Amino acid sequence: MISSPNEILKDTFGYDEFRPGQLQIIQNVLDGKRTLGIMPTGGGKSVCYQIPALMFSGVTLVVSPLISLMKDQVDGLNEMNIPATFINSTLNYIEANERMRYIESGAVKLLYVAPERIENPDFYNWLTNLPIDLIAVDEAHVLSSWGHDFRPSYLNIIEPLNQLPTNPPILALTATATNRVQEDLMNILGINAADVVKTGFERSNLALKIERGVNKPRYILEYVQAHPGEAGIIYAGKRKDVEKIYEDLKDKGVKVGKYHAGLDDDVRHQMQEAFLFDEVDVIVATNAFGMGINKTNVRYVIHYSIPGTIESYYQEFGRAGRDGLPSEAILLYSPADLRLHRFFIEQSDADDEYKQSLTEKLREMNQYAQTELCLMNYILKYFGETKTEPCGHCSNCLDERPEHDVTSETQKALSCVVRMDQKYGKKTVSRVLAGKPDVANDWRNFGKLSTFGLMHDETLKFIEEFIDFLTANDYLRTSEGPYPLIQLTHKGLKVLKGELEVKRRETKITQARRPIMDDDGNYDQQLFERLRKLRLNLAHAADVPPFVIFSDRTLRDMAQIMPKNSSEFLTVSGVGHAKLERYGDKFIHEIKKYQAS
Repeated sequence: MISSPNEILKDTFGYDEFRPGQLQIIQNVLDGKRTLGIMPTGGGKSVCYQIPALMFSGVTLVVSPLISLMKDQVDGLNEMNIPATFINSTLNYIEANERMRYIESGAVKLLYVAPERIENPDFYNWLTNLPIDLIAVDEAHVLSSWGHDFRPSYLNIIEPLNQLPTNPPILALTATATNRVQEDLMNILGINAADVVKTGFERSNLALKIERGVNKPRYILEYVQAHPGEAGIIYAGKRKDVEKIYEDLKDKGVKVGKYHAGLDDDVRHQMQEAFLFDEVDVIVATNAFGMGINKTNVRYVIHYSIPGTIESYYQEFGRAGRDGLPSEAILLYSPADLRLHRFFIEQSDADDEYKQSLTEKLREMNQYAQTELCLMNYILKYFGETKTEPCGHCSNCLDERPEHDVTSETQKALSCVVRMDQKYGKKTVSRVLAGKPDVANDWRNFGKLSTFGLMHDETLKFIEEFIDFLTANDYLRTSEGPYPLIQLTHKGLKVLKGELEVKRRETKITQARRPIMDDDGNYDQQLFERLRKLRLNLAHAADVPPFVIFSDRTLRDMAQIMPKNSSEFLTVSGVGHAKLERYGDKFIHEIKKYQAS
C-alpha cells in the first residue's frame, strides 16, 4: 500500500523528485496546518493538494475561480486513475445533481467547485454532510484587495469554509503575491507566518525581452514566421487589435485563432479548444484568455501592448514554458499604450483607494518597461525577493547596444529634485528643468532656482522619459499616494556626490530573432514529431487536450531514452503506472517501428 508522498509522486505522477517547496507544503497539510503556498506559474501547485487528497480517506474540496481549468485538471487526474470531478456553471441542474449523488457514494477524491457555489445555501448545506478532509483555495490572490484581480464577493466564502463540521485544514495557493498581498491573505485565512511556503518567483527557463519602438504588426509577423509549428500566445489590449493581428497572420498562412469578449461563447470555446488540441499554433487574445489554461508547450508569449500590472504580466507570460523547456516572453513597449489603462482606471466604479492602487501598479509596470537592469531581477524585487546575480538571458542582460555617459544630465535632474525639496511630481520637475514660463513666476518661484532651465535644450517629452529612466533604474523613486512625488534614492545620492557614473544605452530598433535560449536538442527530433502525432490521435480519441496525455517534455524524454519495455517506459519523466497501463504499449510500439524503419 502506498504510504508516503514520495511513493505517490513516483508511482502515480511519474516523477522522481519534488520541486522546491512541494514536500514542505504537503507535510504541512498532512499535519493539519493552514498553509499559504506561493509558487511560480508552472511550479507544480496542484500536486501540493492532489497528493494529500490521495492520502486522506475523505474528499478534498478545491475552490477555484478558473472554470476553464477545472475540466483540464479533472481530465488529467482521471487519466492517472485518480477519481475527480467538478461542479460549476457549465453543468445543468440534472448533471450537477447526478455528480452530487456520485460524490455522496464516496467514489470521488477531489471535488472542484467555483467560489460562487459556496455562497449557495443549498449547495453549502450539502457540503456540510461530506467528509471533507482538505480545502484547497487556488488563485488565492483574488481574496486580497491588494491583489491584481481582487474579487470582493470571494471574501464571503471564508466564514462558511471555516464553519465546515470536519474543520479541515485550508491550503491557499497563488503564483502572484507581493508582500502586502501575502500579509493580507495570512490575516484573511488565519495562517501563521511559519506556515507560509514561498519558493521564489524566478522562471529560469524563460527569456524575458522588451522591444521598444518597433513596428509592432511587422515584428509579430516576422517572429511568428520565424517560429513555425511552435505554440504561442499574443496578447493585445483591444479587440480591434486582436482582429487585425489575427487577419494579418491568417492571410500569411499561419494557423491562428482569436479570443475576446466580443465573440460568441461558442466561437470562443472553439478557438480555445483548437489551441489546446494543437490545431492552431497561435492564439491572439485579450487578457480574457488564458486564465486556467494548462497547455504546457507554449513556447512564447508576446504582449502587443503593456499590461496594467506586473502581477498580470507575470501571470500572463507565465503561460509560456510550463513544461520547463526554454521559452520566451516579449513585451512590445510603446508609452502610448499607457493611456488606455489610465482611461479604464478613471472610468472605473471602484473607490479612490483602489484606483490609486491600480495607478501605482501601472507606474511600476511602466518603470519595468524602461529599466536597463536585469528584467527577471526587477520582477523578483517587485515581489519582495533579492537576487544579486543577473539572469544572463533577458534582453537587458544580452543588450549589446553602445552605452553613453549621462552622468551630467542625471546630476542636473537629481539636483532639481533636491532643490524642489523632493515635494513635487514628474511633470512639475520636468517643466522646471525645461524652464517653462508657467512654473517660473507662480507662487512657488521656481524661476529663482539654480536648476531652473538646466535642460532647456531638450524637449519636455525627453525630460519626462529621462526621469522615467532614472526611476526605473533606481536613481529616483516615487512616493505612494494620489499625487506621487519624485524622491532621491541612496543610489541617486551617490551620483550627486560624484561617486557613481550613469550610462544609458542608445535607442535602436531591433528585428525579430530566434530565441535567446535553446535546448540542447539531445533527443531524436524525428521520433519526437512521430510521438506528437500519436499523442494527438490519442487525444482526439479520448477528447482531451494532448498535454493531458503527455507533455512535450515527456515526449522529448521518450525520444531520448527510447524505452523498449514497460520497466524502461516507467523511467521516462512524467510516466506513472496508470499512464504506462493506458499508453505504454502504443508508444513503445511506435518507438520500435521508428527504430526499424
